[in-house]
Amino acid sequence: MKVFKFGGASVNTVDRIKNVAGILRSIGEEKILIVISAIGKTTNALESVAEAFYAGKKEEALQLFDQVKRSHVNTLDELLVINHKKAIEELSVFFTEIEWLLHDKPVRDYDYYYDQIVCIGELLSTSLISSYLKEVNIKNTWIDVRDIFRTDDNFRDANIDLAITGKKIDEIILPLFSKENFMITQGFIGATDENESTTLGREGSDYTAALFANLLDAESLTIWKDVEGIMNADPKEFADAKFLKQLSYNEVIEMAYYGAQVIHPKTIKPLQNKNIPLYVSCFLNPQSQGTVITKKNVSALPPIIVIKKEQVLMRFNSKDFSFVGEKPVSVLYEIFAKQNTRPNLTQNGAISLLCCMDDVPDKIEKLALSASDIFDVQLEKDLTLLTIRHYTKDIIDELIDKNKVVLEQKTNETIQVLMKK
Repeated sequence: MKVFKFGGASVNTVDRIKNVAGILRSIGEEKILIVISAIGKTTNALESVAEAFYAGKKEEALQLFDQVKRSHVNTLDELLVINHKKAIEELSVFFTEIEWLLHDKPVRDYDYYYDQIVCIGELLSTSLISSYLKEVNIKNTWIDVRDIFRTDDNFRDANIDLAITGKKIDEIILPLFSKENFMITQGFIGATDENESTTLGREGSDYTAALFANLLDAESLTIWKDVEGIMNADPKEFADAKFLKQLSYNEVIEMAYYGAQVIHPKTIKPLQNKNIPLYVSCFLNPQSQGTVITKKNVSALPPIIVIKKEQVLMRFNSKDFSFVGEKPVSVLYEIFAKQNTRPNLTQNGAISLLCCMDDVPDKIEKLALSASDIFDVQLEKDLTLLTIRHYTKDIIDELIDKNKVVLEQKTNETIQVLMKK
């Protein structure tokens, strides 16, 4: 048994949905659990619906949701003929679920309504694609992952109860594989024990797929993307970026920690725990090799480059010139936790603490205000954070060039340089 995950970009056009069918048709008789994200920019569109609804703009919310509806119906119209009526009826169940909510008035926190509205994107995409696959004689069973993934009620970043979820996989998913080879389900979402929809936070769809792979003891997980595989740098920034054929779990975790747009660490851990290979493959060229991620350490990697722009350096200075000891620093990190943020780089001095952060103005302002009771806070903006793993002197010199170095940290494997033009 294998697990496939198709992201929103891989199903954002009629041709790409047909491409998914081509990939599945080439599989043969293997059993595959398939996790599919919302189509294209649907999540963004539904976020706008949630914002309008919560602001009390009912008509605007309904109009915005109508655009989401029409987009999915138009796609369905292009894909289906025989099963068209039934597929429309299935989508209409989800449409009604949201429209019923939008006619109400918000009485709970925004995050609750965000999850009830945004989760529909995955349900619409998987329902539509499941119907299309049946149209072209690719048998499959559609599953509502909210019946499988039990979570707490930490809306927008829900935690999964693995014991209950594992039991439901055994009771619901495994028996279905005795009847069909393909199961279609959603990423990113789950439900509480009161059947309230939840979302799993950043990279939730990849995480969903990894948990399924772990709990099903899958042979492998394949994440289908619109790129050849993982590169040593962003090809939009570096024309000579190199394709990485193999990587270790630990290397990918390190890359993600420093900000590389690769696989999120929480996706890697369930695979690492059971030594399940992860393949990052190109859905535009399914026959290409892609990147394989396993426990095996890979030597002689090229320099891996991560650039984070729009950074701010926050200087937290002791007010009375006493040492910045354990208590003030612990209070500062409690403030970070409350603001749901973390530094990208820190450096301690005797009477100061330096933190490089993403420059999100409202968060930075709140952080500075909250910390001002115990620190003098100074900000330096318009900075860039350069991280290079497996660095060489030449690549450091080339990338720093004529920039002014504001802060630097170096280990045997990794250098981080905060710089200003």
